[in-house]
Amino acid sequence: MTETRQASAFGPRKLWHSEVRASARSPTRHQVELLVAEQDGRITGMGQPRVGDVYGALLADMFDGKRAQEIVERDDGFVMAFDGRYLLAPFREWDDANERRAMRLVRGRVLDVGCGGGRVCLHLQGRGVEVIGIDSSPGAVAFCIRRGVRDARVLSIDAIDSSLGVFDTIVMLGQNFGMLGSRARARRLLGRFARVTTSRGRIVAETFDPHALDDPVQRTYCEGNRRRGRMPGQLRVRVRYRELATTWLEWLQVSPEELGELLHGTGWQLARTVGNGPSYVAIIEKIEL
Repeated sequence: MTETRQASAFGPRKLWHSEVRASARSPTRHQVELLVAEQDGRITGMGQPRVGDVYGALLADMFDGKRAQEIVERDDGFVMAFDGRYLLAPFREWDDANERRAMRLVRGRVLDVGCGGGRVCLHLQGRGVEVIGIDSSPGAVAFCIRRGVRDARVLSIDAIDSSLGVFDTIVMLGQNFGMLGSRARARRLLGRFARVTTSRGRIVAETFDPHALDDPVQRTYCEGNRRRGRMPGQLRVRVRYRELATTWLEWLQVSPEELGELLHGTGWQLARTVGNGPSYVAIIEKIEL
C-alpha cells in the first residue's frame, strides 16, 4: 500500500490506497469485505459486521503499536480507508493546516465534541485551557484518560446539557460537524449548544463542501439526496474496523452557503471560514442581541 493525503468525499484525512479501491468507484460488498480484511491480513467471509465500539477497538490496537485503518462506508457502496494515526497525532503533526489555524480561534472554557483519541484535548490542556472531551465510545474515552486527558466523559452529542457547565467554545474538528446529521437535527442541536454557551459563544467546526469535488459518483449521490428532499451533503454512513461496525449514521456536509442558510433563525451566524478548499473550518458565533 502507499500513503497519500488528498480531498475525498469524506474529508482530507490520509488515505491508504489499495488495489481493491482502485478497481471500482463503488465497490461491491465483497470488495468492501476484502478492504476491511487488509487491516490485519485476514480474508473474511461474507457475513455482516457486528455492531460494536469501533473507535475503542481501533485505538486499543494503535496503542499496541498496530497500524489501523478507519473504514468509512456509505450507503451507496462507496468506501474509503483512512490512516487512524490522525486520531493520536500531536498538534505539530496535524496534517490539516485548517485545523491548526482554527485552533488559534478557540477561547475560554472548551467542550470538545467527539474527542476520539484526545488530540484536541491534550493540545488545549498544554495551553492551559480548561476543556471537557465527550465521546459516545467508551473505549475512546478510556483511551483519552489513559493518555492524560483530565476530563473525558462517555456522552453523546444529544445528551449535552447544563450539567456540563457553560462553555465559551465548542470544538468539532475531524469533520465532526457531520454529527449534526440533517437540517432538522442540526437546528435542534444548535439550540442545545446555545443553552450551554456564553453570550459570546463560538463553535469551531470542520466540515466539507459536498459540491467541490468533480466526481460523478459524488454528484450522483448529491442529486439523489435532492430528489428525496434531503440536503445534498446528507450522507448515510457507518464506520468499520475489523469485524466491528457502528450503526448507520446520518452525517452532514455543507458548503459555506448552505451553512449560512442552515444557521438562519437559530441565533447563530457564520462569522468566517478557515480554508478555501473542499474541507474548511467554520467559525460560528452567537448573534448579539
